Amino acid sequence: MKKPRVFTLATLSMLAGVGVPAVAQEKPNVIVVIADDLGYGDVSAYGGALKTPNFDRLANSGLRFTRGYAASATSSPSRYALLTGVYPWRKNVNILPGDSPLIIPTDKPTIATMFQKCGYRTCAIGKWHLGLGRGNSNWNRKISPGPQEIGFDHSFIMAATNDRVPCVYFSDGYVVNRDPADPISVSYRKNFPGEPTGKTHPHLLKQQPAPNHGHADSIVNGISRIGFMKGGEKARWVDEEMAAVFAGEAHAFIRANKNRPLFMYYALHQPHVPRVPNAKFAGKSGLGPRGDAILEADAQVGELLDLLEAEKLDKNTLIVFTSDNGPVLNDGYADLAEELAAEKNYRPSGALRGGKYSLFEGGTRVPFIVSWQGRVAPGVSDVPVAQLDLFASLASLVGGNVPVEADSENHLDVLLGKNKTQGRKNFVVEATGRLAYREGDFLYIPARPKLPSVAWLTKIENGNAKQDALYNVADDPAQQKNLAETLPEKLRQMRDAYLDATDMPVQPLFRSRKF
Repeated sequence: MKKPRVFTLATLSMLAGVGVPAVAQEKPNVIVVIADDLGYGDVSAYGGALKTPNFDRLANSGLRFTRGYAASATSSPSRYALLTGVYPWRKNVNILPGDSPLIIPTDKPTIATMFQKCGYRTCAIGKWHLGLGRGNSNWNRKISPGPQEIGFDHSFIMAATNDRVPCVYFSDGYVVNRDPADPISVSYRKNFPGEPTGKTHPHLLKQQPAPNHGHADSIVNGISRIGFMKGGEKARWVDEEMAAVFAGEAHAFIRANKNRPLFMYYALHQPHVPRVPNAKFAGKSGLGPRGDAILEADAQVGELLDLLEAEKLDKNTLIVFTSDNGPVLNDGYADLAEELAAEKNYRPSGALRGGKYSLFEGGTRVPFIVSWQGRVAPGVSDVPVAQLDLFASLASLVGGNVPVEADSENHLDVLLGKNKTQGRKNFVVEATGRLAYREGDFLYIPARPKLPSVAWLTKIENGNAKQDALYNVADDPAQQKNLAETLPEKLRQMRDAYLDATDMPVQPLFRSRKF
């Protein structure tokens, strides 16, 4: 299959902003690197068994937060919160299909529009999963609205996830390497006549990873996906080359804009399924494709840091490294992630309970590192921080504005290590439409007796239970002690605060007990 031709002179000229004179930088570059399904225990700086030297390189040069949180335990909602500064549950944001329309209103401020107004060149690279167009998109024309309409000067993205169609790259709204003679069609309802799928043509699949639930539709690059796709043969991505393609675009943007302040949203696709790392990483982790994909992501971060040093931008660049949600082992492909983790006693959530899809700590408590040479002293902070607050905090850093309706709070002093005692006092976390409430050291999870306690086939506890749960996550990060019965007044206070914050219904408090 033909490798996508990513770079052209026209593209590089556009990235550089031809005709705009270079100006001396007065504001720091800001790069947010967000991994996909990377767990608290997947980074060696957080005690993980898998060695991740470049993630650790960031941690050793910056501030490693032990209580950093995504707004959601799944991808689309957490990314929505980061870019808009608004809780995703307020807008009923959930995991999006690959053909979803853009879910961020083009007339609402985003972190990207904020940076634009402050004189920054902005770009989005990698995984998007926030929708494109207005629905029923014609993938053979420019897809709009998209990243450009919500503040990004340049974008090079996948529409959704690497396990969903369409399996092509988009550069500023256009499919890369599109061929008018081979138009692209996408459906999430039914297959196109004669097109092979993982269910009907399993012999066309690569040996690993094979689908084991929910991923047996169209085959691209020997891997079956979610949804159906026809055409676009020259434009289809090659999974093994994806990291290099995204890295190349990110590096090109940095080089082209090194003489002016830039903001980059760099969304890695690893270790989301299907995990198909380049051959140089395959078999290196001892944990199968998932571990190998983490090593590949680690190398991407190392290449980014090397580039910033080579271009003498390292001392004027603030980097935030985090993950969109907690980890998952079996998420649709039989790639031995579960078996190898069990064999080696590997825990991607570390000591935390739960993972992706979960209201337990493992669902939203993720790696969170802030590095800025000379400005952020290396160290560790136990102050709670939230991705939701990046909008307001970074706006404070560069002199931007935050919409009054945003839930984002300014905690710049915490991110820069100037305040190591008090961060956000309370916030709401979400997992597939279910909410929980954090305040200080306590987490309250409302009872949901009619819902299953395990997320689909992932074997991950999702936090649903017959009775309300109350945990002190500072003393008990593994959440083994439900304090609801022993601290009834604290439970009542947390429940009332949850109702005030969310206006969401909950079950009556312990129907069998009286307080």
